[in-house]
Amino acid sequence: MRIHEFQAKQLLAGYGLNVPDGSVAITGREAGEIARRLGGPAAVKAQIHAGGRQNAGGIRLVDDPAAAEAAADGLLGTSLVTAQTGPTGQKIRRVLVEAAVAAVRELHLALLIDASSGELMLIGSAKGGVDVEEQAARGDIRLNWLGLGDGSEAQGKELATFVAALGLDGALHEQGCALVDGLRRAFLDFDASLIEINPLAVTATGALVALDAKMVLDDNALFRHPELAALRDEDDGSAAELQAQRHQLNYVQLDGDIGMVANGAGLGLATLDMLVAAKGRPANFMDIRTTAKSLDIAHGFGLLLDNPATRAIVVNVHGGGMQPCDTIAEGLGIALRRSGRSLPLVVRLAGNNADFARSRLQNFGCAVIDCPDMWSAASQAVALAQRGA
Repeated sequence: MRIHEFQAKQLLAGYGLNVPDGSVAITGREAGEIARRLGGPAAVKAQIHAGGRQNAGGIRLVDDPAAAEAAADGLLGTSLVTAQTGPTGQKIRRVLVEAAVAAVRELHLALLIDASSGELMLIGSAKGGVDVEEQAARGDIRLNWLGLGDGSEAQGKELATFVAALGLDGALHEQGCALVDGLRRAFLDFDASLIEINPLAVTATGALVALDAKMVLDDNALFRHPELAALRDEDDGSAAELQAQRHQLNYVQLDGDIGMVANGAGLGLATLDMLVAAKGRPANFMDIRTTAKSLDIAHGFGLLLDNPATRAIVVNVHGGGMQPCDTIAEGLGIALRRSGRSLPLVVRLAGNNADFARSRLQNFGCAVIDCPDMWSAASQAVALAQRGA
């Protein structure tokens, strides 16, 4: 789950991150009032879930409250297109107005999970700002693997060496070590999957100040953090995807005509690959979490049945101890009875309670094509979708 810059700064300020004074505005008048309170030059920053805002004109420096109000009025309600938003951009519904900070240097810091090792990884560069991706391509980024991020004494020494390599010495080195350790603790406490500070400014007075902050939280851990779940932007993503999240489903709408359901992200991605390899066009990605009940699953199948573009559905599931195949079969049966729409259904069932799931589908009166393996299921679904086109 992505959260906005102002939310990330509020969370991380409790872990030692220095941030400029500021507040969020949803009208130009509010932006002007905030700038008046700040009493000096300010930055008016579009709050969207994408990088590249400065190059796209989404961050505007102003000298007085009137200019802040005008800048906010020029941003609010418009769609900002950056290199990360796609051609349609993202609508600006709020702006962050904060005191402008003069930087004598800009650094980059980030924490994320290394996909290959599963370890916490610290990334840093002595030159932050808008071209950090280009720096990474040139190899100008420093990496440090922190394992589980337990904060041991040995790890503290590694962090001190890392901070020194970013060109921070003396009092700045002490600040940098405390900041990196604070970000490490925040990453673990909030079950984050990404924390990025870019740029991290070094001011003329010798302070480290975060000019921007990005934070992504692990959706699967939100049950431990109801206060963080409340930070979700209801306008971020489609209404269908948001409802799917609430029903323990990972769902992404695509532009094809074959509905796809799997239980497991890897299995789902493999199913998408096979559909494309068979010359098909997936209408969605859907991963059923192990915490989903039959009624949650029925909601997911309902999304596919309600999509007028869907011409066939392929179900590729492998039952496990936490979620047997019959739970998914029951969800499918409930959805079909609710919908009343008839579509070709191709299923591949394996693992726990696969045979029982087949009998459940029969009891529900579901006319399905039962396939023994993934490739035959994908091929059948593509053929049926093309036949119905």
